Order: sequence, then structure tokens, then C-alpha cells
Amino acid sequence: MEQKIKQIGIDIGGNIRRIRLEKNIGQTELSGMLNLKGIEMTREALVKIERGIQHITGAQLRGIRDCLNTTYDELLK
Repeated sequence: MEQKIKQIGIDIGGNIRRIRLEKNIGQTELSGMLNLKGIEMTREALVKIERGIQHITGAQLRGIRDCLNTTYDELLK
């Protein structure tokens, strides 16, 4: 089982939401993009990650970084 990244002191979910909105990508669209890359992600899971109530895995973070065409620095600041 892949280790989850805890959002303690870092608003990873908020950063994902901000970048996603800046790029005009909906939650359903982003979860669909991730699923096409082989990364299982429901819209509901994405909502929980963005709200900081569900931890994110390394694979999910990498996939979101790629789909949003951003950097780890932007996601983890």
C-alpha cells in the first residue's frame, strides 16, 4: 500500500484547488484525467483532498502535478 502524504502545515489540497481553478479545470475533468493516466481518483476523493480531510498518495500527487502542468513547489508551498 502506498504511503499517504499528510497535509500538516501545508495546504496541498488548497493549492490543488487554486491551481485547478486558475486553469479552468473542473473536479470531474481532473479526476477523469487522472483515471486516464491509471491513477484511480473519484470526484468525491478529490473534493476530500482539496478540503484537507483525506490524505493524498505520492502517485496521486504526481498525477495531479502532471495533469495541472505545475510543479511540486507550487503544490507543496
